[in-house]
Amino acid sequence: MAFQTELAQFIPFRDAEECARVRAITKAEITAHSNPDFNIRVIEESAEFYVAFAMDLITRIVEARDSGRQFVAILPVGPVPQFAIASKIINDLKISLQHVHTFNMDEYADEDGNTAPAEWAGSFEKAMWESCFGLIDPDLRMPENQIHFPTTANIGDYGKLIADLGGADVVYGGIGWCGHIAFWEAHLGDEFGDDMNAFKKAGPRIVELHPMTIMQNALHSFSGDWSWVPPKAATIGPAEIMGAKHRSFWLDGYLGGGVGWQRFIGRLCAHGSVNTLVPGSILQTAKGDYTFLGGVADDVEIHMS
Repeated sequence: MAFQTELAQFIPFRDAEECARVRAITKAEITAHSNPDFNIRVIEESAEFYVAFAMDLITRIVEARDSGRQFVAILPVGPVPQFAIASKIINDLKISLQHVHTFNMDEYADEDGNTAPAEWAGSFEKAMWESCFGLIDPDLRMPENQIHFPTTANIGDYGKLIADLGGADVVYGGIGWCGHIAFWEAHLGDEFGDDMNAFKKAGPRIVELHPMTIMQNALHSFSGDWSWVPPKAATIGPAEIMGAKHRSFWLDGYLGGGVGWQRFIGRLCAHGSVNTLVPGSILQTAKGDYTFLGGVADDVEIHMS
């Protein structure tokens, strides 16, 4: 029996027909796309998924080294397992990272826009040192002045720091529940309307987090405690994502028991209309990879049990 409702008022993207269209895209259809440079794939097993992510990063690092080039990567905090895998490979193969420059894409901030200190348990900088940089042999690890995080102090120049190195060779990331990329939130689209050119040129800033992001991050990082999630964040903008030579996005939001929280938003970003209220939709317009974990690619269905 059909039951039609309007979307909840707090959701920025409100085209119900478009939502219904992408919701109906099956797992068998999910990898097909009109842009041949936008490569969608599904990796069924989580172990293979994270190894593939790690090897993508390692391969690009080695290719740059062998070509005598500096390597610039924009990194997310999550997913996390791939960093430990990559760090072990780097140590085992003794791969020097002296040519590597990393820029993390975001960091939490308080209500006044002050970014979290690295010592705070929930900070992305702390997470990256524990899951990645700190695991790499110090003799192989890049100098600390080549490891960058967005802060209140540098956010105004963060895009320039990347640009001065020739732009990012690759930007890695995921898709947030509201469709964000980095912490570039869905409601920021209200500022740009239909001006996609202006939207794609927008750079780093301090942003207010969308309610969906607060709830998403409460579930996966704060034991479900939404009162603990900071209200703002420092983030790169669409300019840094579109300015990278390659985009590599990985969707692993599967909690088991049929719950794949990226199942719908992953489809909306990859197959929905390109618009400013679904930030991840701009990935469709450029060259890049977009990888679903098997459970995330499953059909979008109602599960009441």
